[in-house]
Amino acid sequence: MQNRFNRKWAVLIFILLAVGIFFLPPVYSRAMPRLDGWISNVKYAINPPDQAVFQPVQQSQVDLAVTQLMLTFEATLTPQATLTPTHGPTLTATLTPTPLPASVKLDGFRYEDQKNRWNYCGPANLSMALNFWGWDGNRDIVAEAVKPGIQDPKLDFIQQGKSDVNVMPYEMVDFVNDNTEFRALSRLGGNVEIVKAMLAAGFPVIAEKGYYEKDYTGKVAWLGHYQFVTGYDEAKKELTVQDTWNDGPNFRIPYDEFMASEAWLSFDNLFIVVYPPEREGEVLTTLGPYADATWAARHALGVAEENIRSMSGIDLYFAWFAKGSSHVALQEYVDAANAYDQAFTIYDSIGQDDKQRPYRMMWYQTGPYWAYFYAARYQDVVNLANLTLTETISKPTLEESIYWRGRAKYMIGNTQDAVDDFRETLRLHPNWPPALQALEDLGLQP
Repeated sequence: MQNRFNRKWAVLIFILLAVGIFFLPPVYSRAMPRLDGWISNVKYAINPPDQAVFQPVQQSQVDLAVTQLMLTFEATLTPQATLTPTHGPTLTATLTPTPLPASVKLDGFRYEDQKNRWNYCGPANLSMALNFWGWDGNRDIVAEAVKPGIQDPKLDFIQQGKSDVNVMPYEMVDFVNDNTEFRALSRLGGNVEIVKAMLAAGFPVIAEKGYYEKDYTGKVAWLGHYQFVTGYDEAKKELTVQDTWNDGPNFRIPYDEFMASEAWLSFDNLFIVVYPPEREGEVLTTLGPYADATWAARHALGVAEENIRSMSGIDLYFAWFAKGSSHVALQEYVDAANAYDQAFTIYDSIGQDDKQRPYRMMWYQTGPYWAYFYAARYQDVVNLANLTLTETISKPTLEESIYWRGRAKYMIGNTQDAVDDFRETLRLHPNWPPALQALEDLGLQP
């Protein structure tokens, strides 16, 4: 009897010790991502996310005059300046005719990875880009501003905002411009030539791109990622990137692999440049026509249209999605909605083979919400957000999807549901300006 009693106490003590050890920050930060991954895998096995397909229910073409009226007569919930596509300076500068060197290797920065953190490629890459210019911060300082959400107050000493699966490009640009002495800009439609020109002038770039990785089922899954580009070798046709995940520092990527449809094209070839303010003129001159954000978006649109004529299958899906993103940047929302309709139709037709459908696309990009909302297709905004939040992710923690769903719900008369969405957005991302403004427009406090 005594032995049985002792064994029970031994088991209890063992369990308490195991739990205590698990929640030690060094252990928890390494073990919890694996546990979260296992939980997600169980949910995905029961309800495969790549089988969820968005099907628009509203008209694919909205009368342009009505849409323009909505844009000029939207009495409430105006989008924030940080979320509105912006236009850069109108310049006629062209790329410098000076021959570029055969190779460039920029250094003088501190390599940072995203290991032992959740969804940290944005903060890690931006920290490296700033560190190149002498900033003395690190990835956690960036994340404190761009990933502030508190998912579990009892564990926020380990990492806040761990379930924020993506940091948007505008959030990274805003962080630099609002919180540091440096400047940043982003542009669509990049290619190897503009990257080489920037590198040769001494300006590394951050590219937002996709990549394939095998998941627990053995299928190849698509994910979004940032990479800090610091060099090139023209003879080998390779770029050098500082990869924060599997590939590590000074990883070489062939030009054609970097430009592949599932890679850079899946984000409309978006790139970010960080620079000291006193060198802004040099940046704009090196960018040439890319200095004008409108020109860059129009150029990206042309690239997407060219790819549409030559691609098929999943590559064609990425091309149509990029076309929609370009139209959104140009504030051509009806055309953008039509392009996204085509993308989602192709998505539905993609076969179920060794590659999953790219079900994470809406984790990283909000273009379809912009397009459908400003084409007055509010139910499509709601339906797309619902599918994204309930079918493609293990926890509904995408604040952008919840925010846009709230805006659309308000427009179709569901005011209380809209308010609930705005407040949930602020729970996930405290003090996020768009949600604060949405509540203020309704005369409400957070």
